[in-house]
Amino acid sequence: MVMASEVQGKSVTMEEASFEIASGKGRARDDLDDDGRVKRTGTLVTASAHIITAVIGSGVLSLAWALAQLGWIAGPTVLLVFSLITWYCSSLLADCYRSPQGKRNYGYKDAVRTHLGGVSSKLCALAQYVNLVGVTIGYTITTAISMGAVKRSNCFHRNGHDAACGESNTTNMIIFACIQIVLSQIPNFHKIWWLSIVAAVMSVAYATIGLGLSIAKIAERPHARTSLTGVTVGVDVSGSEKVWRTFQALGDIAFAYAYSNVLIEIQDTLRSSPPENQVMKKATTIGVLTTTTFYMLCGVLGYAAFGNTAPGNFLTGFGFYDPFWLVDIGNICIVVHLVGAYQVFAQPIFQFVETWSRNRWPDNHFVTTERVINIPLLGDCPFSLFRMIWRSLFVIITAVVAMIFPFFNDFLGLIGAVSFWPLTVYFPVEMYIVQAKIRRFSATWTWLKILSSVCLIVSLVAACGSVQGLVHSLQDYKPFKIS
Repeated sequence: MVMASEVQGKSVTMEEASFEIASGKGRARDDLDDDGRVKRTGTLVTASAHIITAVIGSGVLSLAWALAQLGWIAGPTVLLVFSLITWYCSSLLADCYRSPQGKRNYGYKDAVRTHLGGVSSKLCALAQYVNLVGVTIGYTITTAISMGAVKRSNCFHRNGHDAACGESNTTNMIIFACIQIVLSQIPNFHKIWWLSIVAAVMSVAYATIGLGLSIAKIAERPHARTSLTGVTVGVDVSGSEKVWRTFQALGDIAFAYAYSNVLIEIQDTLRSSPPENQVMKKATTIGVLTTTTFYMLCGVLGYAAFGNTAPGNFLTGFGFYDPFWLVDIGNICIVVHLVGAYQVFAQPIFQFVETWSRNRWPDNHFVTTERVINIPLLGDCPFSLFRMIWRSLFVIITAVVAMIFPFFNDFLGLIGAVSFWPLTVYFPVEMYIVQAKIRRFSATWTWLKILSSVCLIVSLVAACGSVQGLVHSLQDYKPFKIS
């Protein structure tokens, strides 16, 4: 076991150090926290930045389309309601960071296990990993579309806006998968500290470019056709399609606000004084307020720019042709962001499967053996044949699924619908009820249960809308063809 600390001149493990410090037998070191781990240094500013980085992502690209389905009244209202629910449930979750006995929970699943028990923890893990797998597939689709959009933008610039500029998303997905197979072999990918900084800069960059292009398009004449209720039945869509698209738009907005599954991890970076839950609530308020303002601008201005014909992805749907180089930069930023973001979401899956496999087959040399090999420019790197095969297989499978279902809005809506209720609402509400010892059938208990039930219904109808969208898109889709 790794030696973590020295208390009163003797070497002890992390657990022993934290016990002696807590019981008063030892003297706490300045570089260790209250549980013997390395002292945390996070502040309100860093936590707010982490939240903004986690929230603003590829979900912003579909907001103009979502508002086109909902219209000027329901669209901004739904955006605001989702932001309030996310803020409120995140505040509840912040209070569940420490157990009733004061022990820290280092991750979302740990908090669920502490407050709700092992069965709920397993269900939470299932929801998290399904969400992570879905996100990796969604990112494969989004990256391939953006890679193709760069080539199409240049083609339109050379040959005119009416030119037949086709591009194979399948080829782009294969290129993306090859890149991810290489990156997936890097153990401890989280130690590349600059990854989050690059992702944050890229996501803000392409969202800002889209915002600026929307403003420029609004300044042109004539203005796009919009309405109070969104796409018009009998003109833009049929009555049934209007209903299904409305449901799907709810899923897209839910996806844009998905960050609760990393909130506990963000809170675990905060220093212990002042109390983490107080700082995290302030950070949540700042983060959600900032992203909601940004989302309102992108959604509202995107809808104003494109009207009821807003594309599913407002940087690749080619409502924007010029300046073509700025459209290219925006899509390149998306590609760079998602190349790194794919690994951020895939690494927890890799670690879970590999840890489970080592515990399940501890004597299997194929699973447990690692060798150190020297790679030019990278130096000595640990190599495992099992890790190489399993991780490569995962990337290939997600790429194949993305090739079969390469539908940006439908897939993002499905991911948002499936993950919103359990991870953003249900588990935070249930944990808070236990943490705060709320009496059954009291006013607070009733309100929380109603909130959870309503959000479950919203998630179900959003999932139905996204599934219907996938089925409808598949009717005319021919896999592996140039689009």
